[in-house]
Amino acid sequence: MLEPPPVQLDRGSGVPLAVQLADGLRAAAALRAGDRLPSTRELATLLGVSRTVTAAAYDQLLAEGWLAGRRGVGTFVVGTPVAARPARAAVPPSSGPRVDLRPGAPCTEVVDRAAWRRAWRAAGDRDPDTGYDAAGDPVFRSAVVEHLLRHRGLPADPADVLASGGTSAAVAELAGLLPHGSRVGVEDPGYRRAVGALRAAGIEVVPLAVDDDGLVVDAVPAGLAAVYCTPAHQFPLGGRLPAPRRAALVARARAEGFTVWEDDYDGELRYDVAPLPLLAALAPDVVVHLGTASKVVSPTLGLGWVVAPPALRDQLLQRRTDTGLRPGRSGQRVFAALATSGDLARHLRRLRRELADRRELVRAAVATAGLVTTGDAAGAHLVVPLADRAVEQAVAADLAGRGIAVGTLAEQQLTDTRAGLVVGWAAPPRADLPAALTALTHALGVRS
Repeated sequence: MLEPPPVQLDRGSGVPLAVQLADGLRAAAALRAGDRLPSTRELATLLGVSRTVTAAAYDQLLAEGWLAGRRGVGTFVVGTPVAARPARAAVPPSSGPRVDLRPGAPCTEVVDRAAWRRAWRAAGDRDPDTGYDAAGDPVFRSAVVEHLLRHRGLPADPADVLASGGTSAAVAELAGLLPHGSRVGVEDPGYRRAVGALRAAGIEVVPLAVDDDGLVVDAVPAGLAAVYCTPAHQFPLGGRLPAPRRAALVARARAEGFTVWEDDYDGELRYDVAPLPLLAALAPDVVVHLGTASKVVSPTLGLGWVVAPPALRDQLLQRRTDTGLRPGRSGQRVFAALATSGDLARHLRRLRRELADRRELVRAAVATAGLVTTGDAAGAHLVVPLADRAVEQAVAADLAGRGIAVGTLAEQQLTDTRAGLVVGWAAPPRADLPAALTALTHALGVRS
């Protein structure tokens, strides 16, 4: 057995002794993978601390994967300590922006790391699969049903829910059911990854007009196989489709025989009033509901869900069975663990508070430059309308020169010619926002 590594414990530092001990063991250069550590009782005696301290430190390192316990044998180092790792090559400054204010990324800063680790451990505690269910993990589908009812007001049965690899993956699967050359309408400006998924499947993409309230239903042309839209929070302009337009869209879908693909990418994030009912709740016979965990938790899960009319759901299942295409189970199990433990609901409450505060910081920075923002009190991005594309490009270039990335309307358009920035605020650490928003104010003020 090794002598205890040199670990300095400072009882006056204010940092819990268990944390100090875990940090000291993790960083000890003398430890190597395979080394056996003293028992918690022995280490407590050697260091002159209570066994509670050593047990808590070991529990933390076991959870992180640095240590592993072998029943009846002892506790062993299985990870390489930080101090012994080879130094990483420096990342060149040109490899990415210093602060990312583009839309679409989640706010991982508010993720409770302990809850995150618990969920992964719970997922790993379940037995390995010997086969697969084309619909997805049953426990995950039940968790999605509860999530949709609680947070989006959509009643469903687990049999109604299919796991997906995310919104773009779901769009690609739906497109694969359509005859080659079918026409699908997509909001313009709109979500360009959906456009890419459709075109990759041989689908003709038809741009659909939008205004400050979302999709202009009266302008939707005839002869479409489907309409892809974001009615709860139009991407990127941020409008919420009014109830009369929702009813009109559903009526046209039924009369003309097309389906509506409703992308509810960030519907959990509203800061003023409750959202209008989902299209899928109004017309489950003609609406396919698409949801994702990427915007509210993390893309690490590679996860989304589909609630579709029975006939379409059966087609998706058959195609998955025929091709072997299916989303991975690990993310589904982690999401289910977060949901069933209550950690997901607690995370969403923290997330809404944090993103609502950040939204006001962005609005204030834009207002200081004498400009306005557009978009509902929802989601994690706003649009700053600008005079023309030249101004849009100049402001974006100015910010890029300062190491700050922003989105532009040009990046999200097929034929529309509106100009403006699409500013997200979820991705950066909170500490990086003040300086980045000061730069945003300056760049907008110079060219407004």
